[in-house]
Amino acid sequence: MQRRIHLRITGRVQGVCYRAHASDQAQALGLSGWVRNRLDGSVELVAEGDEPALRALVDWCHDGSPWAAVDGVKQEWADATGEHTGFQVTPTR
Repeated sequence: MQRRIHLRITGRVQGVCYRAHASDQAQALGLSGWVRNRLDGSVELVAEGDEPALRALVDWCHDGSPWAAVDGVKQEWADATGEHTGFQVTPTR
């Protein structure tokens, strides 16, 4: 069963290549979705795929890129919508 995770990552997560590394990690896990910076300084990520792969991505997000200092990872789980193909870094919003 395909699942969807919506994450909000806080801490020092902008200007530290967090999005690029998150995208690489999601692609390596075979997930689809997107990641973007938020104007409030957080990073937002939506991913869909197999639950074990999503859980592995969540685990990775707690550490993030080598230069990140993650304070928190808020999670919202749902059923997959199938709306995404591939994984993209999208513009800040």
